Amino acid sequence: MAIGERIHFFRLLRGMTQKYLGMALSFPEKSADVRLAQYETGSRTPKADLTAALAEVLDISPHALSVPDIDSYVGLMHTLFTLEDNYGLKISEMDGEICLKVDVRKNKDAARLHEMLCSWQQAAAMLEAGEISKEDYDKWRYHYPEFDKAQTYVKVPPQDLA
Repeated sequence: MAIGERIHFFRLLRGMTQKYLGMALSFPEKSADVRLAQYETGSRTPKADLTAALAEVLDISPHALSVPDIDSYVGLMHTLFTLEDNYGLKISEMDGEICLKVDVRKNKDAARLHEMLCSWQQAAAMLEAGEISKEDYDKWRYHYPEFDKAQTYVKVPPQDLA
């Protein structure tokens, strides 16, 4: 999710208008809503100092606004938090283990994510059971969704090709 979408999400979560948030950032009243709209639509990208100010006004970490860097633990955590917000990802404990699950009742995107994760789990189970090789599993993952037979949007070659 892009930074503009995150700004929009947190602004709505806090019950703020674009004008209110813009004015809280010291933008002139006349253009406060326009400036915020530009950031939310992605036509402008806030610099680090503005991102920090946005985070302060929205009472969140700047990491929650930034496009996450999944190569860092903090970035990965904020990616998971975004998945919780948008796709109903939930963290829980089962048999002493931490697990992630999807609340399919959250919205249609959550239900779709659940379907996709089920496909992944099926492929992983086939690997674990020895039904497919690690090479086949990796081919499935790295070409996803092309080789995913469970998905409705799998690329199927024309039938006249042999």
